[in-house]
Amino acid sequence: MTQRSPKATAERNRTLALASALVRGVVAAGLGLGSLTVLVMVVWISSPYPDSGPGGALRAAAGVWLLAHGAGLVRPDTLSGAAAPVGVVPLLLVLGPVWLTHRAARDAAEPEEGRPRPSQAGAFCAVAAGYLLVVAGAAAYARDGSLRPDPDTLVFPAALVVAGAAAAGVWTAAGRPFCPLPSWSPLALQEAFARTLFRDRAGTACRSAAVGVMVLLGGGGLLVAVALGRNAAAGQDAFLALAGDWPGRFAVLLLAAALVPNAALWGAAYGLGPGFSLGTGATATPLGLDGTPAVPSFPLLAALPDQGPGTLLNGAALAVPVAAALAVGWFTARRAAPADAPRAQAWSPRETVLVTLLAALGCGAGTALLTAVAGGPLGTGALSAFGPVWWLTGPAALAWTAAVGVPAALLLRLWRLRTPGWAWRRDVDEGVDVSEVAEPSETAAQEDEEGEEEAAVVVARPRRWWAPWRGRGGAEGEPEGGSGGAGPGDSATPAAAGAVPAPGPAAEAASGAPTDPVAGRGDAGFEPYDFLPADPWHEKDFREARWASLKRGSGGLMADFPADFPSDPTAGRPAAEPDGPGPTP
Repeated sequence: MTQRSPKATAERNRTLALASALVRGVVAAGLGLGSLTVLVMVVWISSPYPDSGPGGALRAAAGVWLLAHGAGLVRPDTLSGAAAPVGVVPLLLVLGPVWLTHRAARDAAEPEEGRPRPSQAGAFCAVAAGYLLVVAGAAAYARDGSLRPDPDTLVFPAALVVAGAAAAGVWTAAGRPFCPLPSWSPLALQEAFARTLFRDRAGTACRSAAVGVMVLLGGGGLLVAVALGRNAAAGQDAFLALAGDWPGRFAVLLLAAALVPNAALWGAAYGLGPGFSLGTGATATPLGLDGTPAVPSFPLLAALPDQGPGTLLNGAALAVPVAAALAVGWFTARRAAPADAPRAQAWSPRETVLVTLLAALGCGAGTALLTAVAGGPLGTGALSAFGPVWWLTGPAALAWTAAVGVPAALLLRLWRLRTPGWAWRRDVDEGVDVSEVAEPSETAAQEDEEGEEEAAVVVARPRRWWAPWRGRGGAEGEPEGGSGGAGPGDSATPAAAGAVPAPGPAAEAASGAPTDPVAGRGDAGFEPYDFLPADPWHEKDFREARWASLKRGSGGLMADFPADFPSDPTAGRPAAEPDGPGPTP
C-alpha cells in the first residue's frame, strides 16, 4: 500500500500516505490494547477463582484500556444494586496510550526518502481517526462487561487525549515551531509573538513551569513514601487482606504501582494547603484531618494522616511548594543571567518578573489539570468526592510559585550578576566601548641558578568591567586603574627598564595608536593591527630575560649553559646579491 509506483500520480501518492497514517493510528491503538490485554489475561489465567470466563476478562481489559484514556467506567454489579462510577484514572497507565499516539503521529508526519508524506493536518486527522476507530470498537465490545464505559466520557476527555497526543507528535515532527497567531488576534500581539526574543522568553517560562510541576510531583511522592514508611504495618495488613493468593496479590501490587503518580499528586495537593477529600465528609490538610473519612482498604491509603489537628511534622509538608517555587526561580534566573553570555545581555528585573509570573501561571495550570485527573468518584454517596479539588489546588500552586518564585528569581539574578568568578564576567561584546587600557600585573624579580638577577617582566592584560573601581583607595600617587597601570584617561608613560612590551591595549597606547577599537575606524590611515617595535626585542637584556623565563618554566628540561648571544645580530648571515649581474671572476 505504501510503496510508490513509478506511474502513480500525485493524488494517488497523497492517498497512500493518508492510508499509511491511518494504519499507523490503528496499529498504535492495537499495541496499547494488546499489551494491557495480555497482562489482564495472565492475571486471569493464574487466578484460582476467576469471576467470569475469558470473554469477561477481555471486556474488563478493554474497559481498563479506556480508563487509561480518561474515560469513566460504571460498575453495574454492586451490593446495593445501583451502578457505581469509577472516575479515578491510574496515571501510570496513561503514559502508554499517549506515547504510542505521539510516536505514530510523529512517524507519519516526518518526511521519508522515496516515500510520499501527507500534510501536517492530514497526518493528524488520519492518525487520530485510526486510533479513535479502535477506541469505538473497544467501547462497543466492553459495553456488556463488568466495567462498562460511560458514553459521555468517550468524547471528553478520551477523544481529547488522543487528539492532543497526535497534535504533539505532528508538532515534534515539524521541529517544535511556534505557530503564528490567527489573523483576528491583535496586531501588537502578533508582532511580539513573531520576535525571537519573545519566543525565547516564552520557552523559558514553559520550561520553568514544567520544572515546577515536576518538583511538586517529586515532593508529593516523597511525602507519600515517608508516610508509608511510618505506617508500614497498616499498609501490609491492607495488602494481605485484599487477596489471600499470590495471583491476587500480584494484581493488587500492579494496581498500586499504577496509582503511584496519583498518590504523588495527592501529596502535592496536601503540601500546597488545600489537601484532598476522603469522601463527602472528610478533608485532609496540613492543619489536620477533619471529619470521618470513608475510604476502602488499600495499601496506599495507609499513608493518610491521623484524625485530629496537625502537628509540626504535618506542617513540614509546606516545604514542597517552597521547593517548587525556588526551582522555578532558579531556572528563570539561569536564563535571566546566563553563564555563557556577556553582562550586557542579562534580562532586566521587569523581564525576570514577567517570565517568572508566566511560569507560575503555567505551573498552576499544569497542577490543576493533573489533579483533576488524579481524583474522581469511586461510588455514590460518601465516595462521590474522592481526591484533590483541582479548582483549589491550581490557584494554590500559582500563589505559592508567584509569592516565593518572583523574589527568588530576582535575588538569584542579582547574585549571579554580583558574584565574581562567573564565565560571563568578561568584557562586553564587540561594538561596545572597551577603551579601558590594560591592567598591568608586575612579577617580582627572579634569580636564575647562577645567582644572576633578571629584570622584571611586565605583562599587560585586558581590563575587566569591574576595573574602574577596583584600583580606588590604592597607594598615593598610584593610577586609578590599578598598581603600576595607566587609567583610561592617563597618558602613556615610558616603559620601565627591562620591561618586555606585550601586545594589547598597553602597547598600542605606548606607540600612540588609539586604544578604543571602535573609535577611529573612520579615520584615514587607521590600522587596527599595528606592529610592535622590533629593535628592543634583540637586545641582550631582553634575550637573557626571555631565556631565564623559559628555563624556569621548562621544569629542568632546558640546558644549564646560557644562551649564546652574538655581539652582532647580522653576523653569519649571507651577503645580499646585487640587483644586476656582476662581473665574473
